[in-house]
Amino acid sequence: MLIYGFQNVLSWVQLVLAVYAAVMLVDAAVRREDAYRAADKQTKGMWLVFLVLATALLFLLPLMSFLPIIGLIAVIVYTVDVRPALKGIAGGRGPRRGGSSSDGPYGPFNGGR
Repeated sequence: MLIYGFQNVLSWVQLVLAVYAAVMLVDAAVRREDAYRAADKQTKGMWLVFLVLATALLFLLPLMSFLPIIGLIAVIVYTVDVRPALKGIAGGRGPRRGGSSSDGPYGPFNGGR
């Protein structure tokens, strides 16, 4: 009885991880190619291949086998290393909408004037 409950929980964990891998795949696909080169993080094509394979393995094979764990490691590396570097190159939250270089989070900084 306990084993069936563990398998049920593990199935849900695997589904969540597979969906997260798919989200990271979409994130990698919408990033610009030159941002990968500027961040010195291999190429966009290589990360797309890694993430496609990781997503497929997480959806198709049981989580406690060897290959999905390797795919999960690739997703984790993309999440904690490549994605923040790409966001830093792209300027964080997307394109700037006007403003100047002295703009802060609450408006322009005027130096206490």
